Amino acid sequence: MTAKGKQIGRDLTQGPVFQSLLLFVLPIVLTNLVQQLYSMVDLMVIGRFVGNVGTVGVSTGGEVSDFLTPIATAFATAGQIYIAQLAGAKRHEELQRSIGSFLTLNIIMSLVFTVFSLLFFRQILTMLNCPQEAFGQASGYLIITAIGLPFIFGYNAVCGILRGLGESKRPLEFIIIAAIVNIFLDLLLVVVFRLEAAGTAIATAASQFASFAAAFIYMYKNREQFGFELKRSYFKLDPEATKIILQLGIPQAARSTLVRVSMVWVNANVNAYGLVASGTNSVGNKLQKFLEIYSQSTAQAAGAMIGQNLGAEKYDRAKQIVYSALVSCLFVAGVISLIVVFFPHALFGIFTKDPAVLDLGVIYLRIMIIHFLVTACINAYQAMVVGSGNAPLNFAIGILDGVVCKIGLSLLFVNVFNMRELGYFWGTALSRVLPLCICMIYFYSGKWKTARLLKKR
Repeated sequence: MTAKGKQIGRDLTQGPVFQSLLLFVLPIVLTNLVQQLYSMVDLMVIGRFVGNVGTVGVSTGGEVSDFLTPIATAFATAGQIYIAQLAGAKRHEELQRSIGSFLTLNIIMSLVFTVFSLLFFRQILTMLNCPQEAFGQASGYLIITAIGLPFIFGYNAVCGILRGLGESKRPLEFIIIAAIVNIFLDLLLVVVFRLEAAGTAIATAASQFASFAAAFIYMYKNREQFGFELKRSYFKLDPEATKIILQLGIPQAARSTLVRVSMVWVNANVNAYGLVASGTNSVGNKLQKFLEIYSQSTAQAAGAMIGQNLGAEKYDRAKQIVYSALVSCLFVAGVISLIVVFFPHALFGIFTKDPAVLDLGVIYLRIMIIHFLVTACINAYQAMVVGSGNAPLNFAIGILDGVVCKIGLSLLFVNVFNMRELGYFWGTALSRVLPLCICMIYFYSGKWKTARLLKKR
């Protein structure tokens, strides 16, 4: 799947569909698991060895990074789908130009965001209502992590390229390197050298640099296969490739931003019902993300596989990928649902020992069974929307799911049925039902067969 020479990644247009999907998705699952686990280390270390002021500083100072990382991921997904279709169509010259444009675009965006964050960090923290006692800690954290933004964009860009080419194992290796660096430096700088939030920020930025460096070194060592050149003339924006990546990336980034805003709205409203409701929602959000890692990872894998097969005009195989993703996601979601039914206290007990939170947590998890099952379905069907490059529909589904239905249903349950905090749980649980129907209509209509990112030659 490359310009010339030894192949990078796997040709996802060949071989048994279900087996190919599982082999491709498992490294992505492990990558996302490692990312989830090591992202919690900062708060655990800072909370244990610095205290509440440090925790607030890291949490508030990290808002910029938390806000921009989904944007980097959105553009990585955009590049991945376009590259997958080019790879499937075996358009090697266009593939090389597109990789150069994709990397250049990510460099430009990351530098703009970095400069903006460094120039306006005080205004940003003031807007976030950062407590004065934690302002110094938050400032140091924000400034240092802002310097690491190019590494976040760079790492995600290289991983998007690799997954588009059918390579999912290398990103796992890169993130393991980042996790090791992050944990080691957290303990060294915070526990030993007492650098507080700044130490955590340095550890975070260093881990981001480590993952990007590993990704870049791999790409450079295999530069002939990527058609990659480390010279200024390579880093230029091809008009056609840039236009397509922006058309795919901007709606995805806008969607991620608005979904995050709606989550903040839900969390803020649940917090108004007191510490028990707030604690339940906080732990529940963590568990929900963790328990849906397989489903989310399968959506990433299936999107890349579908992209390659649509590029190769293998429409029946693309349809089989959706069915394979649906079966595997529903199986995992079914197992998770059974665990939730029989062992809810044990799951919530991982994060809290508060009896009131545990009791409400049981109700939360059982409501979320609906979310687990519907998410399994929508991730399979939406993979066709993503893989076909239908950015407007993907954006509309995301806004409907993350904003309109989530907020609308929450308001309905809270204000009409007077369900208090449970109304927000039900609103979240049912928010994906209507978007699922739209994804299914798109899939069974067959319109994805005529959705084209690539011009006919």
